[in-house]
Amino acid sequence: MNTLELLRADRVLTVVRAPEISDARDLCAALVAGGIHVVELTYTTPDLPRHLERAASTAAETGAVVGAGTVQTADQATQAINAGAQFLVTPGQGLEAAAIADAARAAGIPVVLGAFTPSEVMTALALGSTAVKIFPAHHLGPKYFKDLNGPFPGVPLIPSGGVNATNAHDFLAAGALAVSAGTDVVSPADVAAANWSSITTKAKTFCAAL
Repeated sequence: MNTLELLRADRVLTVVRAPEISDARDLCAALVAGGIHVVELTYTTPDLPRHLERAASTAAETGAVVGAGTVQTADQATQAINAGAQFLVTPGQGLEAAAIADAARAAGIPVVLGAFTPSEVMTALALGSTAVKIFPAHHLGPKYFKDLNGPFPGVPLIPSGGVNATNAHDFLAAGALAVSAGTDVVSPADVAAANWSSITTKAKTFCAAL
């Protein structure tokens, strides 16, 4: 099952934003135990390639599909791919968006470019984005996804930013492919303290809300 099919089945991925990760393997295992298989480790965490390597090298063990998020340069894309990232996600579309998309295509992995406006969705699709991340989604809410489905029927859209267990189902009902779960599931404090049981419980609660 490829990443897009897994997202369509699970309807959720989790975005990890933490100042430190005590063990990326245990983090991924905790999330999978809670029902979330697609894990996005981000460049806001120092020394991300090392954590990606740890997560990717143990993916067969944990069952996680691990990618890199907040990718803003072609160099970061290459680093992440070399560390074993199975997909790339950008927060938006800077000057290097095309180069990031090209790097993902060359490596044979999906890329999810960030967008907010219809024009940016069109640009992301033109650059070969596998799916399009709408960020920050909470500003316009689920109705915006219904509106986007008019000109972009069938385009895989993923809301990110402000998505929680209360509103996640509404985004899916409005046509989103899947939703991004953030600190609602993976709090920086839990990650730093290696509080894996708490993360598993929160993941289960989030998945149940879907």
